[in-house]
Amino acid sequence: MSDAGTMELDVEGLRADTPGCGGGLIHLNNAGAGLMPRPVLESVQAHLTREATIGGYEAFNLAKDQAESLYASAAKLIGGKPNEIAYLENATRAWDAVFYAFDWRPGDTVVTARSEYNSNMIAFRHAEKRHGIRVLLAPDTPDGAVDPAGLEALLDDSVKLICLSHMPTNDGLVNPAEAVGAVAAKHGIPYLLDACQSVGHYPVDVAKTGCTMLSTTGRKFLRGPRGTGFLWVREDWIGKLDPPFLDNRAARWTEIDGYEVWDTARRFENWESFVAGRIGLGVALDYANMLGPQAIWNRVTALANRMRAGLAAIPGITVHDRGTVKSAIVTFSHKEVATTEIVNRLRLEHRINTSASDVQLTRTDTLDTGIKAMVRASPHVYNTEDEIDTLLNAVAGIVQVRK
Repeated sequence: MSDAGTMELDVEGLRADTPGCGGGLIHLNNAGAGLMPRPVLESVQAHLTREATIGGYEAFNLAKDQAESLYASAAKLIGGKPNEIAYLENATRAWDAVFYAFDWRPGDTVVTARSEYNSNMIAFRHAEKRHGIRVLLAPDTPDGAVDPAGLEALLDDSVKLICLSHMPTNDGLVNPAEAVGAVAAKHGIPYLLDACQSVGHYPVDVAKTGCTMLSTTGRKFLRGPRGTGFLWVREDWIGKLDPPFLDNRAARWTEIDGYEVWDTARRFENWESFVAGRIGLGVALDYANMLGPQAIWNRVTALANRMRAGLAAIPGITVHDRGTVKSAIVTFSHKEVATTEIVNRLRLEHRINTSASDVQLTRTDTLDTGIKAMVRASPHVYNTEDEIDTLLNAVAGIVQVRK
């Protein structure tokens, strides 16, 4: 990881470097998609212009070194090696690429958490239907995080994979990824970490986390373009996984009836890809490395904690965030005013971007609480304390008891 983690961030400089911060917009939906910094935006625009003027293949030939630099930049941010990185179009496809690379057999078991993301849960149920696997949900600790000891108690010889969402899509939770990694290592079970909300948000180090595979996206806290993401697979596991599909990027055609699959994470890639996005993601990774993961984490959690404290003081508001360690994803609701009304009025009346997290996206046990939707607000380094206070004042006005 970057060693710039203790630097103090220049917030005004970051705002000046973020075109979306102009014009009075307050963007607090970074868990959905962060605002691209100017270098990322300009790199994408420049390559698209080059493609439009000289042709896509010709443009790539000129930008090949820049496009290839993504692997080293991604590896630096998470503590891996460039040959362990694959560029894919989003976190879900990166996650799918390795989950479906397992040779699932009837009776095989996956152990996951109650906070696992809905796309991953759908994949589990799909494999359950197609291959006869079994899916077990580990219990939570009283604070809402997955219980590593409870997870370990579920392990037996049938368990072929442990899966965990590091930061669920809502409720502020940071699951104990390192403790789960220690359990996985103790039992020799591969461990797939969904880090789509944590890379670019939190200091992720794959060696410390102990995961075997990691998937993430470009568009959220990394502040890269949409339609980008990457996969990391530990070097000793690359050859153990059989990609669900191959093309001439993932493998080399050696003779009429033969081919060789690459021995790097490139075996999970597609030949055709969003080249401008690849370049933009590389720039976004460099930007995050420049700021330092620890400095980003310190800044965003300070803003989120200010938001939580202010929201808790507003009559009728419930903050739903759980976990001993809380992320910069803040979720709340009002006992009378609908979540969709709060989100829409914040956007239309106050130019504040938030989002609504419904039960489709949330943890299994949220279904049991009767909570159908929550407002999700997620600050980034370019947000200010004044913007957090503006949100709080706006929410307080919206939820005033109607006369």
